[in-house]
Amino acid sequence: MASSLVRPSSGRWIGGVCAGLARRFGMSPNTVRLIFVLSCLLPGPQFIAYIVLWVLMPSER
Repeated sequence: MASSLVRPSSGRWIGGVCAGLARRFGMSPNTVRLIFVLSCLLPGPQFIAYIVLWVLMPSER
């Protein structure tokens, strides 16, 4: 585990959720983004989870 779960101030596209998750788990941000996009093809609350994480994850200063 690399660091705490925060949305980075640089390198984020929409809200920084995927970039923050990638940094936290030591993965590439593009890999996490690809996993999220592919998961959207499956039924489930992916967009709601993204929005909840966007609201709950603090932004990096």
